[in-house]
Amino acid sequence: MDQTISNGHSSDQSSSNGHEENSQSEREESILGKRRNGSPDSFCDPHVRPSMPLFGMDIGGTLTKLVYFEPDNIDDFDQAEQQTLRTIHRYLMGSTAYGTTGIRDVHLEMTNQNICGREGKIHFIRFPTSQMPAFIDLAKYRKFSGLASGICATGGGAYMFEEVFESEVHLQLHKYDELDSLVKGIHYIDRYNLNSECYYFCNPLDPNSCEKMPFDFQDPYPYLVVNIGSGVSILSVRSKSQYSRVSGTSLGGGTFLGLCCLLTGCETFEEAIELASKGDSENIDKLVKDIYGGDYNKFGLKGDAVASSFGQMMSKEKRKSARKEDLARATLVTLTNNIGSIARMCAKTEKIERVVFVGNFLRVNTISMKLLAFAMEYWSNGSLKALFLEHEGYFGAMGCLLEYLHLNNPA
Repeated sequence: MDQTISNGHSSDQSSSNGHEENSQSEREESILGKRRNGSPDSFCDPHVRPSMPLFGMDIGGTLTKLVYFEPDNIDDFDQAEQQTLRTIHRYLMGSTAYGTTGIRDVHLEMTNQNICGREGKIHFIRFPTSQMPAFIDLAKYRKFSGLASGICATGGGAYMFEEVFESEVHLQLHKYDELDSLVKGIHYIDRYNLNSECYYFCNPLDPNSCEKMPFDFQDPYPYLVVNIGSGVSILSVRSKSQYSRVSGTSLGGGTFLGLCCLLTGCETFEEAIELASKGDSENIDKLVKDIYGGDYNKFGLKGDAVASSFGQMMSKEKRKSARKEDLARATLVTLTNNIGSIARMCAKTEKIERVVFVGNFLRVNTISMKLLAFAMEYWSNGSLKALFLEHEGYFGAMGCLLEYLHLNNPA
């Protein structure tokens, strides 16, 4: 979603003769003048189907996630809606990338979904929140306000960008609670994804025997949700409708990327993870064996356990030899270990054995997932299991899409 897309120079732009311009204008006026059932007030009436298109949006501090429901049979709709849906389909489905930053995650697409009595697919799209001005330009050019009266949205950005959407795009953001949307999204996707959604790792730190295994999450309660975005929120979920926020930390994915930008000069999350994958954190951290010469057996601390994150950087010589890759890896390990430690303490306090880690911090980040899997099992003597979900990062946006169904507790 960058300026290349938002300035209007796209392959499906109409030709410029007067007749076509007038026809397009008439179609847009027809759409704009039509009363749309796009606000949450109309969702409460089970006899009224909300008009297409249906979007759910989660505007986070780092990434914006967009969930879109594409109905299978466009011919079932009236002429104005058909025009709208074909315009969206031509743009969104014509590519898997939008500009240099927007991505449609094709592998996460959910088919055979029933939304508001209509069959269709659910698509998952993301772009950096820093590119929101370009997305707003795109929405203005594509006349999103003529396609819907509003978008169900969550995340801090739903408040931050609310006035801009109304003044620039003439589109209302109907705001929903971030954690409510997260839990609703998890419940829906796990139950209605035709493929296995939940999984764990066997032998996570052994490159030769590590294996990704499916986990049956149909009867999960109680469980802990560790939502790792820019920061971290930890929820205790006791049932479909009962949950509470039990802890959190400001040291999350935003911290990792911010520190990596400072320490290595990288500019994107993907670049930071790529650097970390090639680094060795032992060149940056001080380990137990650096202090004790080996294991600390009395308390079961192995020699290669981290005793002091970035502890080696007290040495001027070590600082001179530190590579960008090592700094990125040490930053990732530091943040992951801290999140895992807090999650384990919360699980113990709440007397919960299942801990589900979600959020965009885990996207393209198997290093952290495997570290979390190992740490949870090792430090709990096998009583805790770290679980992961395929649609990490999209649950808040999915929860917003569910507002169209008026289903607070999907079965």
